[in-house]
Amino acid sequence: MLEFSVKSGAPEKQRTACLIVGVFESRRLTAAAETIDQVSDGFITAITRRGDMDGELGDTLLLHGVPNVQADRVMLVGLGKERELDTRGLVKATRAAVEALHHRGTAECVSHLSEIDVRGSSMEQVLRQSIVAIDDALYRFDELKTDRELGPRRPLRKVTFILPTRRELMEAERYVREATAISNGMRMAKNLANMPANLLTPTTMAEHARKMTETHLQLSVEVLDASRMESLGMHALLAVAKGSSEPPKLIVMEHMGADADTPPIVLVGKGVTFDTGGISLKPGPDMDQMKFDMGGAAATIGVMSAVAEMQLPINVVAIIPTVENMPDGAALKPGDVIRSMSGQTIEVLNTDAEGRLILCDALTYAARYKPAAIVDLATLTGACIIALGREPSAVLGNHNPLVKELIQAGETTNDRAWQLPLWDEYQDLLKSNFADMANIGGREGGSITAAAFLSRFVKEHHWAHLDIAGTAWKTGDAKGATGRPVPLLAEFLMQRARQRQEDNDGGTT
Repeated sequence: MLEFSVKSGAPEKQRTACLIVGVFESRRLTAAAETIDQVSDGFITAITRRGDMDGELGDTLLLHGVPNVQADRVMLVGLGKERELDTRGLVKATRAAVEALHHRGTAECVSHLSEIDVRGSSMEQVLRQSIVAIDDALYRFDELKTDRELGPRRPLRKVTFILPTRRELMEAERYVREATAISNGMRMAKNLANMPANLLTPTTMAEHARKMTETHLQLSVEVLDASRMESLGMHALLAVAKGSSEPPKLIVMEHMGADADTPPIVLVGKGVTFDTGGISLKPGPDMDQMKFDMGGAAATIGVMSAVAEMQLPINVVAIIPTVENMPDGAALKPGDVIRSMSGQTIEVLNTDAEGRLILCDALTYAARYKPAAIVDLATLTGACIIALGREPSAVLGNHNPLVKELIQAGETTNDRAWQLPLWDEYQDLLKSNFADMANIGGREGGSITAAAFLSRFVKEHHWAHLDIAGTAWKTGDAKGATGRPVPLLAEFLMQRARQRQEDNDGGTT
């Protein structure tokens, strides 16, 4: 487990295995690199003049035997064009440097990149994004391998960030704690999502959620089984589970960090632990990746871990409907009509549009909390990947200020989201001759019609929907879960907690 810390001090006096300093493309050195250059009689300048380090963003060069510095080694990292450096660029450079040191068997390092004043960014953003990026870069899921991949003999264990002055230390230490909690939440989300479906079932996911209460005392967990869901009228959710021998579960997690009468934020995470498509069977190639169809549930659990670790003074409830979507003789069929918990009837035209069926009952259940806002997150539509690629999550909702909050949280954390429209005209595409609505709206605007379907179950509440089909996991050689959108949602909840605190402080003055 990586340890992160902050301190202040002169670069030449840092006793460390490696000191990280920056170089711009213009060969201009950062303040720390300039100091090292001066005490070493131009050691770095000589290197840049020879062209061994041209400052291209993310390039690294490890130096040995730098005179008159107490660090064993110095790493130069390229920062690109000085006038173009932003938080994303600085974090990319930090990640590249630390990753290179990890693979070289460096156990600890000190980074002076955190001292650099980046236009439009705060120390909080730099520290938090750097820590999240470093932890992500060094993450590996190899616990199921008999012979685990051999890593470096001495893997990186500690990263220390240097601050310009000691005055900022106390505040920065808080940022480090928050970032560590978010990274831990992302790691938990990735571990869950990377687990194969024969090991991570609705039942084992519920057991994992229950186990979290042992370390996070503010968390409480209740798990509803099929009979309880039947009594509540959750026939849409139960219909999806009919084709599987794995029983469905509805996991309810509560973090009550504020007064009991304070309306909570409710997160709803789609948890299809494996999705064959049901009777509307998916093609065979890449079907293994459908273990990631519980990415919304995994991220929701990860967010709850981060909230509990930070002990946010806010009420947050997570509702996680979790099922397998399988095609046996009892499975839901195209043409079936089912009644949701809300009482609305749904004609199922495609059993592979199952996520919205389990979410609609969970959203109805969320209303009993009289929430301040509801945010659902789901690997819901392949159409989202076609529309936006894999960089941003899609966000839609019935309350524009809530949508804007989420987008801003994504910008702050570099876990970005992009708004798609949710106009009333899209509702016409869900018309059914035999029920109140169909579960799909055709090929056009698939991400939007999926959200339009969900919107029918949250009319009385502020609600936003995050389609994370393109961002919850990576494909190809880097195949694996990303842990998104844990940073975005953690930031959103932290801002809500801060606003609540400000409102309370204002009311008592």
